[in-house]
Amino acid sequence: MAEREDARHEPEHLLVGHVTKPHGNKGEVLVMPLTDVPEAYFAEGRVLLLTDTEGVLPAEVARVRVERSRPFRKGLLVKLVDYEDREAIAALVKRYLALPADELRPLEEGEVFYHQLLGLEVETAEGVAVGRVREVYETDPAHLLEVEAADGKRHLVPFTERIVRDIALAEGRLIIEPPAGLLEL
Repeated sequence: MAEREDARHEPEHLLVGHVTKPHGNKGEVLVMPLTDVPEAYFAEGRVLLLTDTEGVLPAEVARVRVERSRPFRKGLLVKLVDYEDREAIAALVKRYLALPADELRPLEEGEVFYHQLLGLEVETAEGVAVGRVREVYETDPAHLLEVEAADGKRHLVPFTERIVRDIALAEGRLIIEPPAGLLEL
């Protein structure tokens, strides 16, 4: 099978955090991490790229340096170098923090970035076409794949090892073994 067209167009940067609001009056900001390894990407001295509110890098990329970070509730409190108070940090609210893709840790065997799943053709282990991955939802206890069938019907498929049997990125396919009734919902 031919390599997927979009598989060759990996993004140049990936989002690692979303700035939500200032915290306190000493320049800390609450960041919701968009990574499984926030301790690596929000470590002291790390330089991050500042995007707009849609996650797009502007023509002139602004860079911020992490002074320190610490866990706080479901996020991180991050102090950035040269952002000393609430007013300075207010300009960052609702923006995203990113890293160049080549600075991310290498994926381990079997790992994927969620953006790589979008557009994959989903089929059952028996070869029956189910549809195409439209979205990935981060939910508990399992993340969900929204799969749209050719007729427009949408299925929510748990992204678990028990159901997702194989991810063939180069072939643009995701193989599932759904429990009885899942695709009839």
